[in-house]
Amino acid sequence: MAPHGDETDQMKSEYALDCGWGRLVFAQTFETAQPLIAALRGEQPDQRDIAIYVRNPHVLLANAPQELFLDPSHTYRLDLSRYRPSRRGPTGYFIRRLTSQADAEAINRIYAARSMVPVPPEFFWSQRDARAITYFVAEDNETGEVIGTVTGVDHGHAFGDPENGSSLWCLAVDPAARHPGIGETLVRRLAEYFATRGAAFLDLSVLHDNDQAIALYEKLGFERVAFFSVKRKNPINETLFTGPEPDEALNPYARIITHEARRRGIHVEVVDAEGGFFRLTHGGRSILCRESLSELTTAVAMSICDDKTVTRRIVSAAGVRVPEQLSADASPDEIAEFVARAGRVVVKPARGEQGRGISVGLSANDDVDAAIKAARTVSDVVLLEEYIEGEDLRLIVINFRVVAAAVRRPPVIVGDGTRTVRELIERQSRRRSAATGGESRIPLDAETERTLAEAGYGLDDTPPAETSIAVRKTANLHTGGTIHDVTDIVNPTLVNAAIKAARAIDIPVTGIDLMVKSPQSADYAFIEANERPGLANHEPQPTAERFVDLLFPLSVPQAVRQSVRQSGERG
Repeated sequence: MAPHGDETDQMKSEYALDCGWGRLVFAQTFETAQPLIAALRGEQPDQRDIAIYVRNPHVLLANAPQELFLDPSHTYRLDLSRYRPSRRGPTGYFIRRLTSQADAEAINRIYAARSMVPVPPEFFWSQRDARAITYFVAEDNETGEVIGTVTGVDHGHAFGDPENGSSLWCLAVDPAARHPGIGETLVRRLAEYFATRGAAFLDLSVLHDNDQAIALYEKLGFERVAFFSVKRKNPINETLFTGPEPDEALNPYARIITHEARRRGIHVEVVDAEGGFFRLTHGGRSILCRESLSELTTAVAMSICDDKTVTRRIVSAAGVRVPEQLSADASPDEIAEFVARAGRVVVKPARGEQGRGISVGLSANDDVDAAIKAARTVSDVVLLEEYIEGEDLRLIVINFRVVAAAVRRPPVIVGDGTRTVRELIERQSRRRSAATGGESRIPLDAETERTLAEAGYGLDDTPPAETSIAVRKTANLHTGGTIHDVTDIVNPTLVNAAIKAARAIDIPVTGIDLMVKSPQSADYAFIEANERPGLANHEPQPTAERFVDLLFPLSVPQAVRQSVRQSGERG
């Protein structure tokens, strides 16, 4: 059978396709191992080349054991002659081709959120009319945001494949996307696209332990085939060929720091993986950390952050605006008067983290009483706070400089007309958990049920298609909240407020939470300071790099230190 869409029946030899993040080196176009090895040696810095369809990987590796490794991924194939489209289309979003430079930038944003190799935006744009590479994106009907992407390669157009094959690459869904089934819809769209173009099959490569993705592919009819992939031993691929690291048992918040430390030659000793404790040693300096909390944070600073009442007094005295507050130990009349004056209130434990025990936006006295009882299960001291309308902004302050800023939004589900609220929450929780290393899930608890009830739904109700429903009032990552980077646009007034709060507490690393009308507006109210902020939540901002800079200034390259020094002198 002739290659579909190709003018020649001749298959190209020793062919590699540039995909922006690296090259696909088609091993079936190489007659012997040495030219294939030579092709892989041509890999460019900060890119990831992949030799695919390697039938005899043991022979290839035997010729370059120090340079190459066998990728621990499975190859799956979908027979397009047997594929059957779904009768149910996407709800709340649609699939289209890449059409603008903004699309390219959005794809890179999703890649960064998924720890994938970015692509120069101009490369995407240069390939928009290419016949060998096809980009599809998923766009939210309501917001217009790109929330998913997939890349397809037409083997016939690429190298004259006599088998009429095609392949799927770089399937990625925004972790903050509200809609269920985006990944499945993107895969189906690509399969249908290639089927109409006469392709015989659609192949893909998936890491052997990515159970969630494998389950999706097998559901769609993909079957494993005996082809292998080989890659070069480069820094991007390091975790794939070095085996489990001693810190792999750490959570993502600790691991992002230990990876950066090891990259600089700093010794890492895992003290207690379950608790996130590790020790970093460089030269004669040794520092014990628990995630982003280190010995450089004093017990006094930590105790200030631990007690939200004290935190409020300290930062207020420094000139930072704080919302009005009342102790839950006040009399019932005082509480009722406070609620009436504030209109709506937040009830939260004075001590605690990760959003436990917090109830938001309460106006009925009975709800306030119930929320106080719930908060007392977390802390003996409970606070009522004026509810400030707006967005939840987290600013990461390291060494009294703002390194990252992100808006944190409560989880929202979108109905599709067939699934219950419970099913939609569970699907969103699986996506959030996969994107955060198991750290983020939407709890099915009383606060979720209360928030749903305000919207007129119960867990077993089936909301109409394209109906957006808030399922929590708080934006904490651990309870399913999503994070949206705004570092480049945050208002200087908010930056100054965060630094002022950090200096008042005298804490070298902190997450300052402000309630704002917009990250570009100067209006704000201080909510709290976190002594152990999750640095992994703010990638690709260099939070881990700045944290290790603080702990081990001499590990910063001399050129960087000189540049920072000169910048400070100019300032």
